[in-house]
Amino acid sequence: MIKTLDKSGKTIDLALEEALKELGLSKDDLSYHYEVVQQAKAGFLGIGAQSAIVRVSYEVPDPKPEVKPAPKAEPKTEAKVESKAPKAERRVESVKAAETAPKAVETAAEAAPVIDENDEYAAVRSFLTGLLGRMGVKADMEITPRDNGGINVNLSGSGMGAIIGRRGETLDAIQHLTNYVVNRGSDKHMHISVDAESYRAKREESLTKLAEKMAEKAIKYKRSMALEPMNSYERHVIHTALQNYEGVTTNSTGVEPNRRVVVSYVRPETPASNKPQSREWA
Repeated sequence: MIKTLDKSGKTIDLALEEALKELGLSKDDLSYHYEVVQQAKAGFLGIGAQSAIVRVSYEVPDPKPEVKPAPKAEPKTEAKVESKAPKAERRVESVKAAETAPKAVETAAEAAPVIDENDEYAAVRSFLTGLLGRMGVKADMEITPRDNGGINVNLSGSGMGAIIGRRGETLDAIQHLTNYVVNRGSDKHMHISVDAESYRAKREESLTKLAEKMAEKAIKYKRSMALEPMNSYERHVIHTALQNYEGVTTNSTGVEPNRRVVVSYVRPETPASNKPQSREWA
């Protein structure tokens, strides 16, 4: 067994000498070695002075294991001899149960529904289960059909913050990977929407309110209003919310990932009846 001892002194030699003296060793002894933990510093006018510290490692014999006395054998009694029969019967019953267990498993396996490997639902569930497991997140998964023939996946649970990420960036990445993996090698492309705790619906609602608010400001101040950078999905929500809003128009500017929507004020057209009529001079 190796043990260590730290000692300090004005110099390294003095610190080592103190350590060996306490251990009863000499400098010529080969059963130890040392390392310098801290060099000595004189300081300035005694200020900031530090002692030298050495750490001596030395070997001591391992402690002998304790030998416990063997328990005394109890004398056999007639009651214990008679109790062997019930134990033997129980042992026979356990053997019979072990023999019938595989049959019960086979019966349960035959009764379980067979999952088709070509089923899109099974492919989506299998991929997301593995991905969330790698992320260390447990989530309940609800898969429903979309009106356009795609699939909606809604995740719920306690760790949805890590699934959604900053402004839904992690959720968008998960949706992109799911679409890529499930549709890879397939002749038909099926859109899979992945949501968490109905985040997308809540986000669409807040983006629609933001779009209307910025449109009101653009009309009030008669100027263009630029929104913060958004991904393509969020920009689409803004454009859709204001496509029929009178007095403004929208367009996207910039490059990813700093591409943003600009809400511009549109001056109302002067009615034709109010325009001054031109005269022809002879």
